[in-house]
Amino acid sequence: MRRFTVVRSAGTLLLLMFGYPSRAIAADTAIDLGSRLELFVDHHLIDSLDGTTLRIHHPQYDGVALEFDRPWEGLFCGYVTVIKDGDLYRIYYRGLPKARADGSNLETTCYAESEDGITWIKPNLRLYEVLGTRDNNVVLTGQAPSSHNFAPFLDTRPGVSPEQRYKAVGGSGRSGLIAFVSADGLRWRKLRDEPILTKGAFDSQNVIFWSSHENKYICYFRTFKNGVRWITRATSDDFIHWTEPTDMTFGDAPNEHLYTNQTRPYFRAPHIYVATAARFMPGRKVLNEAQAKAVGVNPGYFNDCSDSVLLTTRGGNRYHRTFLESFIRPGPGLGNWTSRTNYPAYGVVPAGPDKMLIHVQRDYAQPTHRLVRYTLRTDGFVSVNAPYAGGEMITKPLVFAGKNLLLNYATSAAGGIRVEVQQADGTPVPGFSLDDCQETIGDQIERTITWTSGDDVSKLAGQPVRLRFRLKDADLFSMRFR
Repeated sequence: MRRFTVVRSAGTLLLLMFGYPSRAIAADTAIDLGSRLELFVDHHLIDSLDGTTLRIHHPQYDGVALEFDRPWEGLFCGYVTVIKDGDLYRIYYRGLPKARADGSNLETTCYAESEDGITWIKPNLRLYEVLGTRDNNVVLTGQAPSSHNFAPFLDTRPGVSPEQRYKAVGGSGRSGLIAFVSADGLRWRKLRDEPILTKGAFDSQNVIFWSSHENKYICYFRTFKNGVRWITRATSDDFIHWTEPTDMTFGDAPNEHLYTNQTRPYFRAPHIYVATAARFMPGRKVLNEAQAKAVGVNPGYFNDCSDSVLLTTRGGNRYHRTFLESFIRPGPGLGNWTSRTNYPAYGVVPAGPDKMLIHVQRDYAQPTHRLVRYTLRTDGFVSVNAPYAGGEMITKPLVFAGKNLLLNYATSAAGGIRVEVQQADGTPVPGFSLDDCQETIGDQIERTITWTSGDDVSKLAGQPVRLRFRLKDADLFSMRFR
């Protein structure tokens, strides 16, 4: 028989269950979930895993997106940004046909667009003359060093001026980060001559976005810490005046060179920032000189290798590295094992209701240099996974708003998922126990959970509850109340 003790302390009601110490909770510390979507990319919602694990899911190769084949593009194109603006996809990238020091006048900012995210065109914009012709897709030139790492974003701040709907930054440690603005994403002008940020190395892709979660502009940029390429952040209310930089932390993860950070709010859950960072392994050499010559790589670019890793953060200066394993491996082919290849583009973008697009540079410093496309299930970065033998996951106490519980999940033909709604102390809510739950089988981005009494959980809204998931040969990617 369970025994309970009620303790009141500083206005907080504590319900202690003897024999269940992990279920002792403060009623006012339940996570206020509201009706937002939650991904299981970290342990934010998870209290316990029993026979289940968090599993990273790897994007699947889906073909070539862009060949860097124009005379002003070439072997050293880099620092790609992908934006979905309404029905139009946009790609921005550095054009650089020959190796030069960072910030040379040979660098340009190039542009491509697509209506479906698959077939891309490089429009003849005729904005600038480059290499003797105006027939090109260049949106910025003659602004060294800004084209070295020009990184645009679509400013979603409420009330932003239409003339500054697009913003971008580029620059170096010497120049600082220079801000640019644009009404259409094609015709850019400097916001001002002075840099908006100066305390950084900036010799990488430095990214900014408006955070509806923190109600601020956030910049993640390149610094160095004890000789390791590091990520540092600053915030701003107005895009002009910024806080002092704060180094990001990674918990107990080892210090690794994270070359680009590519941190952006996830488009379905903007309170979670997802980073598809490039992990750089200096001096980790795969090709010998004969192999390097065979693939045609520039002689200075085959002494290192890199891949992509997944990081997340919910604001502040802490990244969660739930997985140290690679998110996207280099894969087969010697050309994928040269220096500074496999760098992900900035921007995970939707492609219909059931999948997302992630882009990665391949064959850097080689004649075959190109941008390739990967696909991933919507919300499909990480799942709570159970084997055939089955297992459980129990959430921390949470408070929700809404009428229905919806899951993004996949099971085998033999698998399934059941959900129990518990009181905060772990006691099943009558009518919402595992036995009451209709087993969920299949593979859907959004499925409403049903119990014998129906699917309406609104009578439980606003009070602390836990969710107990029992899974068999199944993956749970995300959940929300609505």
